[in-house]
Amino acid sequence: MSLTVPATPSKLLLGLIGSGIQRSLTPAMQEAEAAAQGLRAHYQLIDLDQAGVGVDALPGLIQAAKVMGYAGLNITYPCKQAVIPLLDGLSDEARAMGAVNTVVFHGGQAIGHNTDGSGWAWGFTRALPDADLSRVVLLGTGGAGSAIAHAVLGLGASRLMLVDTDGARAQALADSLNALYGAGRVSAGTEAAAVVPGATGLVHATPTGMAKLPGLPLDAALLRPGLWVAEVVYFPLETALLQAARAAGCPVSDGGGMAVGQAVGAFELFTGRAADEARMRAHFLDMVAARGSD
Repeated sequence: MSLTVPATPSKLLLGLIGSGIQRSLTPAMQEAEAAAQGLRAHYQLIDLDQAGVGVDALPGLIQAAKVMGYAGLNITYPCKQAVIPLLDGLSDEARAMGAVNTVVFHGGQAIGHNTDGSGWAWGFTRALPDADLSRVVLLGTGGAGSAIAHAVLGLGASRLMLVDTDGARAQALADSLNALYGAGRVSAGTEAAAVVPGATGLVHATPTGMAKLPGLPLDAALLRPGLWVAEVVYFPLETALLQAARAAGCPVSDGGGMAVGQAVGAFELFTGRAADEARMRAHFLDMVAARGSD
């Protein structure tokens, strides 16, 4: 795909809206790639926790970003679905997934996109290229989970079993996916123990395991050799789930691949330029190493 490249370097004002995001590596990835391409970018963290506000602050934040001339925003937990009514339009992917993780401002409008699914697939296929997709369990059907569900089916999964404590949300997603990808491919439930024993792979897409929400999202006894495990959390990169999975002999894909894949997609949306994927991944790994892999 050919992308339009600005004739002269521009200054880009970018940001990330979410909760507990102070140690996100996204700002550094975006600013470094911009600099490597002769662009000037300033990436601002807009942390709801730090500001002492909740999702109800989103309308004011989106409007302020428009007024202040932001080129774009990344959107993360817990705002990926709440932001949708505040936007002027959605990409086909964001509309189908019912979640937005990237907002681009252009011509006075805010347009929502989603690079979660493509970002997850980018990292997953590099980490586990030969993964058996015949029976996949997905834990979590929120913003990231919804996007990943589309990606898993797009990669050819025969069966996808959704697990969420919110059974109604999981069933609603299953119904929409079956309508899009074929009846009977997706089922929904509330108990991981009911479906993980027969699965070939497990994708974790809840906030559990983040530095601010430590712990395991399921009983470690369910993990076994031959079951691959894909994580979406990347801070810390080695979550409790990945530690337990490695100990159980499971092939794994960490959340870093998705973090880089998302950033590659967002950079291209923000700038209209193709990102150097290898350079962005190398920069991400350097930052993780400098941080001691948490």
